[in-house]
Amino acid sequence: MTWSPANPESVFTYGAPQLKFGPGAADEVGHDLLALGARRVLLVTDAGVLATGWPDRVAEGIRGFGIEVVVHDSAHVEPTDASLDAAVERARSDGPFDGFVAVGGGSAIDTAKAVDLLLSDGGDLMDYVNVPVGAGRAPTRRLAPLVAVPTTTGTGAESTTICVLDVLSLKVKTGISHVRLRPSLAVVDPRLTASQPAGVTASAGMDILCHALESWTARPYSSYERKQPGERVPYCGRNPISDMWSERSMSLLAKAFRAAVRDGSDEAARGDMALAATFAGLGFGNAGVHVPHANAYPIAGRVRGFHPDGYPRDEPMVPHGMAVALTAPEAFRWTFESDPERHLAAARLLDPAHGDRWDSDPRDVLPGVLADLMRDIGMPNGLAAVGYDEHDVADLVDGSLKQQRLLATSPREVGPDDLSGILARSMHLWD
Repeated sequence: MTWSPANPESVFTYGAPQLKFGPGAADEVGHDLLALGARRVLLVTDAGVLATGWPDRVAEGIRGFGIEVVVHDSAHVEPTDASLDAAVERARSDGPFDGFVAVGGGSAIDTAKAVDLLLSDGGDLMDYVNVPVGAGRAPTRRLAPLVAVPTTTGTGAESTTICVLDVLSLKVKTGISHVRLRPSLAVVDPRLTASQPAGVTASAGMDILCHALESWTARPYSSYERKQPGERVPYCGRNPISDMWSERSMSLLAKAFRAAVRDGSDEAARGDMALAATFAGLGFGNAGVHVPHANAYPIAGRVRGFHPDGYPRDEPMVPHGMAVALTAPEAFRWTFESDPERHLAAARLLDPAHGDRWDSDPRDVLPGVLADLMRDIGMPNGLAAVGYDEHDVADLVDGSLKQQRLLATSPREVGPDDLSGILARSMHLWD
């Protein structure tokens, strides 16, 4: 698709947290907090991660530097407005804090972001949630420093300006997005992912892959109308820097993804997955994501009775990465015409060994690569496998259309009929 802005944008922005990567990095968080000026911090995690012992180990390391630490297992897997409100109230009762640490997956990191935002800037959660679900208020105060220590390889939450949540009353997943939500420091220690179950590795890994693919195929920054300095947002469209990170992430996934799911003790694969997640986060956190992520929000938010392997079974859920993956093959079939060579290049990065694919219809190549990978790592075979049918399509389209911040990054203009077709064709992804 050719975009023809009257006054094309010529500026792109790039932002990233400080980064510390490698085995042993989590043992140095106390030193890093001292450098950030923190003396009394809240460590946010969830009950499952707390049981691994890593949050307590990180907390003890922080105390060794003379910093007071309060540990809350207040994060809810797939955060909701209710769980975030509860986490904020619990933090207020034990505060004040001048710094925050998140140890866990994207759920813990996003919970810490919300707690930091509400304690630093005040107001109610829905004041900040993206329009049209919430008021879209921007924070007016600088937030306290947040150190993010991911224990899953996938969300990229340690690099991004986004907090994702389900609004229970509307049955929709949405988010809060502002540059001040980006963590001050990302501490990526691959050792913390060793206990990640295979099902979690698969789902979180698909989130990495779609982060990289969606930013790689996103609408280019130069296709927008030029913005005034105060109008610039973190998601500015694909650009040369985001392309570099996305490309490298896909190359790492090609060699490590299946191995990491197959054998959680494979340290090399775990390390490559952690690095791929970091690279993808540095890419999409600036370029943006589009159709698969927009579809994922209602898919996860309207879940009925599905219980995925490797996750808590106390309530039904479609994990975020799985929800993103379920429409990715058909979404990328639909976006193909925006830039065929870019889609084929992504397929070559993800599956360099299968030269026989190139004899098929070019539109089928990248969807085929994705479907084969999903089958190999145990992803469900489409939306029907997690409880949806054709009668749900209209409702899912309505939820996807609420994600205008994401759909604005699509390389093709996307409307209700386009989304309806993608979702309908995603009911069964392979024979």
